[in-house]
Amino acid sequence: MSRITRKAGAAVAAFAALALTLTACSGESAPNADGGADAIDTSTASGEVSYWLWDNNQKPAYQQCADAFHTANPDITVKITQYAWDDYWSGVSNGFVAGTAPDVFTNHLSKYPEFVTQGQLVPLDDTLAKDGVKTDVYQKGLADLWVGQDGKRYGLPKDFDTVAIFYNKKLVADAGVAEADLQNLTWNPTDGGTYEKMIAHLTVDANGKRGDEAGFDKTKVKVYGLGLDGGSGGGNGQTQWSMYSGTTGWTVTDKNPWGTHYNYDKPEFQSTIAWMRSLIEKGYAPTIEAVTGQSSGDIFGAGKYAMITNGSWMINQMFGYKGIETGLAPTPVGPSGKRSSMYNGLADSVWTGSKNKAAAVKWVEFLGSAACQDIIGKSGVVFPAIPSGTDLAGAAFKAKGIDVESSFLVHVKEGTTFLFPITDHASQITNIMQPAVDAVMTGKAPADSLTAANDQVNQLFAS
Repeated sequence: MSRITRKAGAAVAAFAALALTLTACSGESAPNADGGADAIDTSTASGEVSYWLWDNNQKPAYQQCADAFHTANPDITVKITQYAWDDYWSGVSNGFVAGTAPDVFTNHLSKYPEFVTQGQLVPLDDTLAKDGVKTDVYQKGLADLWVGQDGKRYGLPKDFDTVAIFYNKKLVADAGVAEADLQNLTWNPTDGGTYEKMIAHLTVDANGKRGDEAGFDKTKVKVYGLGLDGGSGGGNGQTQWSMYSGTTGWTVTDKNPWGTHYNYDKPEFQSTIAWMRSLIEKGYAPTIEAVTGQSSGDIFGAGKYAMITNGSWMINQMFGYKGIETGLAPTPVGPSGKRSSMYNGLADSVWTGSKNKAAAVKWVEFLGSAACQDIIGKSGVVFPAIPSGTDLAGAAFKAKGIDVESSFLVHVKEGTTFLFPITDHASQITNIMQPAVDAVMTGKAPADSLTAANDQVNQLFAS
């Protein structure tokens, strides 16, 4: 499940102009006076449904769901197509304009607000109510994420993710560090706490000197104590820095979802980014230039990172590298006295231009049910949104010898998650904050330069 840390496809300017045309193509439902949609009759649904997702690792499990759905609904066939992240979003965006978008697609919290504004998503409320589909069956908070500012629902939760530390067991052992010592690290933006001490000790230069030893050469690093996941993380830093800033009491926006004021000017945020920059300056972490566009997992798999923070969608990949024995640890405890992790959740949505909305919505209802999510859970790929599926995923990972309970799921158990920021103007905010955070992390600008970027972001909400 690649997330927003990857680059998204370019926005298509013609969306808004075509929104009414695309909506008019919807056949099975007519607009209400309030702009919503009548309930769609799914009882006699038939035909083919096109379904897109971006994670190839999940495709086999979702094919099992499609097969089970077809068995229960012989008149409906689901055709699944998988694209890589960049191609996926450009295909969806261009498809909206060209009329070739899929009936149903895996949606992202950073995308759907703009899709709603452009009239690309079918409101599901009336149909779900008619079909008796409940939305209170998911892990706490996930269903709320997919209700727009208009009060209408545009997706049913499919899964969620949190962040943890992956570490190379051999490199940790070579450093004389007990794995148990990684389980209770502490962090602060001033000196990095025991977390930075661990990062320094796990860093090794070409001469075998560690980052906390005299004579360490930061210009010739062989193993970095902490890797970076694909760059600076821009304005959300899901896998790069959000797990640190989240422990300082800082929040990305004034409220979430649907905040209208960003807080990149706060000292808690800026000191976190400054600390990240200090790791690079000390040679404990790679430069942004070195990792941008690179696979952080593959760098870890090559034995060049002792630790790296990354999302739960990476579990199987990180544990699948030959010659690398991987371990898991929770993110460090910060100034709040607690750990922290961004809580991101995906959902499935129906395109307004679909020619087969009845079958499309019926498929989304199945995707959002325990019948499908238990199948996904048993596959041990991601954490399904329904608790029974989450439990099955935990058991599946445990059967593989992977302890996700004390690393990823601990955040859900202890309530130390915070939501991915959901607001309007997401793509514009990324265009402002990505270069701004990059500039700080590369040493081209001071941390307080982020205040000016924050002013630009908040100006988007002033009009």
